[in-house]
Amino acid sequence: MFFIAYSYSCLATSESGNPFPILLKYCIIPINALQVRWDVLTMASRIFNILHSGLRMAEKKRIVIAEDHTILREGLRALFAVKPEFDIVGEAEDGRDAIRCVEKFKPDIVLMDLSMPRMNGLGAIKEIKRICPDTKILVLTVHRTEEYIHSTLQAGADGYLLKDATLTELMVAVDNVLEGKPYLSPGVSEKVIEGYLDAKKGGAAAISSWDTLTQREREILKLIAEGYKNKDIADYLCISVKTVEKHRANLMKKLDLHNISALTTFAMDKGLISR
Repeated sequence: MFFIAYSYSCLATSESGNPFPILLKYCIIPINALQVRWDVLTMASRIFNILHSGLRMAEKKRIVIAEDHTILREGLRALFAVKPEFDIVGEAEDGRDAIRCVEKFKPDIVLMDLSMPRMNGLGAIKEIKRICPDTKILVLTVHRTEEYIHSTLQAGADGYLLKDATLTELMVAVDNVLEGKPYLSPGVSEKVIEGYLDAKKGGAAAISSWDTLTQREREILKLIAEGYKNKDIADYLCISVKTVEKHRANLMKKLDLHNISALTTFAMDKGLISR
């Protein structure tokens, strides 16, 4: 008869009354030759259960929530707080906060909104995948256009879930992404398939003016549309005012838009800011 045990040390007593140590550290202890008191076995069993529970707790999946709307962020936190297998380790209100959270906590998964102030989700996804490629990213968004879907998946997102999804679908999406399986909302899957079929029929799609913008130019466009001045943008992005002015001139030329009002309207149309 053998006893399999985890790390712990205690004393058992033989029939002669002499104590002997039991070292519970992933070892197999022969007890067929000894009559160990029942209370010692009971204690060891309890220790095993406690340590095993601790191991299960250590396996919790760490989550970072990146969402600029407080009520939605708190709602997601409440949903996962009652799930013992998950641990909310960080929250972010914009893309840069999300990147800092990932650098600090190294989460298993990020629940990422796309339309956030200052730095949007798309830019954050690219940077997170660069600095922490093992972290999974599940996008939660209202955007269902083919352009958004393709840009997000190309940036490195592991899943794309619409915000009108049910709680059941959310949990299925999270489980799939954590297992390394891509997940797309049913409506999003249809868009991807339609885009693929259209591309096969029509050949290469024409490049839009939006497609010609660099990631930095898109960041600056978003900040301009949010009302930031050149100096504010330079301070936020840690670049010079002259560099901001150069990017601003380039994006206005590419888009053929020549005032802030037109840039703001364009940014709204592209979902960079809310209407």
